[in-house]
Amino acid sequence: MFSLRHSFKQTPYGWSRLVHSTTTALRPIPEPRGKITTPQDFLKAIGRNSEKRVSIDSWEAFWRMTGWDLKSASVPVRDRRYILWCMEKFRQDLPIEQFAHEPKPKKKIRGWGPAVQHGKRIR
Repeated sequence: MFSLRHSFKQTPYGWSRLVHSTTTALRPIPEPRGKITTPQDFLKAIGRNSEKRVSIDSWEAFWRMTGWDLKSASVPVRDRRYILWCMEKFRQDLPIEQFAHEPKPKKKIRGWGPAVQHGKRIR
């Protein structure tokens, strides 16, 4: 009788690493379009001071970049996720004006629900 549990025990753990490492090679490298011809132009267009966090000159090398590469370049997690998300949207041929946005502002009022409203204690 065939069972999945038995077949998973036979699978080497290194194969899952192989699948994850080859996915970056399968992603297409988009062509430069419009005003965006260099990685610095792209990073400037998505905003959030991304052009200051990542410095890379080659278009090919920029689009082969992974999260680990950004992590080794000391890019903070939130910015890293935003850059990778924008790169994927650009690959899908969406215009930058449609997806690039500023970060959420910090909350001005902190509290435990209705006990604090408009900066004043209610109860």
